[in-house]
Amino acid sequence: MKLQTTIGRLRLIGLLEGTSFLVLLGIAMPLKYLAGQPLAVKLVGWAHGALFMLFVLALFHAASDRDWPLKKMAAGFIAAVIPFGTFIFDANLRREAEALARADAPAA
Repeated sequence: MKLQTTIGRLRLIGLLEGTSFLVLLGIAMPLKYLAGQPLAVKLVGWAHGALFMLFVLALFHAASDRDWPLKKMAAGFIAAVIPFGTFIFDANLRREAEALARADAPAA
């Protein structure tokens, strides 16, 4: 994953955002409602919110840099609000990043 590219940065932020969403839903929320520990939701929720905003910014940046159609940008946004969605979106981004890397590679 190349962090020098907009797709690489979007992939990293997407993986972090998706992980934080799963931690929020799978660990923090049960701790709050089953164990009476609301602090977990407060901390993980704050981190997830910040990562979500970063993901949306990175999505807009990548979409404008790569001239993505509105449909692809909307798919990325929808992926961010569905559990496991960013991981599925990442598979698409990985294929695009690999195709770009092959296109940029010098001919042998």
